[in-house]
Amino acid sequence: MKFTATQISEILDGEVHGNPNQEVFKLSKIEEGETGSLTFLSNPKYNSFLYTTKASIAIVNKDFIPETEIETTLIKVEDAYKAFTKLLEYYNEIKLDKSGIESPNFIDKTSKYGDNIYIGAFAYLGKNSVIGNNVNIYPNVFIGDNVIIGNDTTIFSGAKIYSESEIGNNCTIHSGVIIGSDGFGFVPNEKGEYNKVPQIGNVIIEDNVDIGSGTTVDRATLGSTIIRKGVKLDNQIQIAHNVEVGQNTVIAAQTGIAGSTKIGKNCRIGGQVGVVGHIIIGDNVKIQAQSGIGRSIKDNEAVQGSPALQYGDYNKSYVHFKNLPILAKRVDEIEKIINTKES
Repeated sequence: MKFTATQISEILDGEVHGNPNQEVFKLSKIEEGETGSLTFLSNPKYNSFLYTTKASIAIVNKDFIPETEIETTLIKVEDAYKAFTKLLEYYNEIKLDKSGIESPNFIDKTSKYGDNIYIGAFAYLGKNSVIGNNVNIYPNVFIGDNVIIGNDTTIFSGAKIYSESEIGNNCTIHSGVIIGSDGFGFVPNEKGEYNKVPQIGNVIIEDNVDIGSGTTVDRATLGSTIIRKGVKLDNQIQIAHNVEVGQNTVIAAQTGIAGSTKIGKNCRIGGQVGVVGHIIIGDNVKIQAQSGIGRSIKDNEAVQGSPALQYGDYNKSYVHFKNLPILAKRVDEIEKIINTKES
């Protein structure tokens, strides 16, 4: 699909400087621009590339004044970075714009779905499930019985949504996500074996949630595992049974949250963090990557380490940790002096 400079400027409310009929059909970084591509410049550090790029159109800030002649057609906007982001969103909407129901598929006769829906080939929709309007369900998606999915939600290929799960409006569920599988519940018996504890709760995912590829959200033993509004989960995250993740919290890849832990609002959790079960993490908490959280954390704390310490204390301690060989040598020398004097 091709777009002209004029069409792009109308989308971005910008001004064309150059050929208004210049066409582009792909996107590129400014230093790797090719003929037929669209790029942008927002960081002055990359100004020099604008004079050498082969990109056909570049989005720049309104206050940009070229030092020499530029062959690339410019579209001037208030904020080049925000404008390019808006264009990416627009491009993504077009690229992912699908409709209709492909065959083969299985849709149980007791299930219901709304208007302007897309259901890809080999998708499965179980009994008594309700799917809203403008929902995209890509090929090979499994949706179990009694599932509720709100409007404007996208579920990419290979995702599995187990029975009784509830997903809100405007959510994005990426490939390989598993929602509603059993929580890790076992109890030992007198033989030293482990008996399964039935997991009869569900998962509730509220509006505007993004869940990255390969992430799992386990159903509750009783009640619900809850992902609140605006939460963003990276790839390959494990959310255990009865966990609650608060509104607008973001969690990076390979983090694991053990059962029944409650995480507050607006938290930022780095990659490869491990959190034990049955604790409370307050609002606005920041947890650095690879930290191990073994205790509850109050609002507004920033922690690091394993086990995690206050962020400032960790950094001070780490200075001493790096110097341990020097400190040990000094202690040895002091002991020798003391022993010599005592002798």
